[in-house]
Amino acid sequence: MSEVNEQQGSGWVEQTAVVPAAAAGRRLDAVLAELFPAFSRSRLQRWLKEGALTVDGDSPRGRTPVRGGEEIVIRAELPDEGPVEAEAIPLEIVFEDAALLVINKPAGLVVHPGAGNSAGTLQNALLHHDPRLHAVPRAGIVHRLGRDTT
Repeated sequence: MSEVNEQQGSGWVEQTAVVPAAAAGRRLDAVLAELFPAFSRSRLQRWLKEGALTVDGDSPRGRTPVRGGEEIVIRAELPDEGPVEAEAIPLEIVFEDAALLVINKPAGLVVHPGAGNSAGTLQNALLHHDPRLHAVPRAGIVHRLGRDTT
């Protein structure tokens, strides 16, 4: 939708984006999810409520419609999610180049480690496939599908 500028340090995220004119009239929370796909909608909403995510310097509600042209700024502390270990889990790679990896996720594979699923996830498999992804939030996963979705 719009170019996102970012700086990521240990434990902190600083990102900015401008809402594109084409998004005018849409809900802020939906636009945020598209502009910042590395973060979950719930995390973006939490940052908005905490004031760590601002829209033209304010913290409106997620349901607020955007006009286009607003500056979005995130300055937030990232929670320590603990280390995610690389695991040799087979991946069905559909496409891969220097900037993009497309995977056919099988049904039954959890995407991110979480309560009850600390291992055996797509994120664990990606970290084994490309260890450089340890430096990228959520190992660069931009779309999260449910466990039973392929």
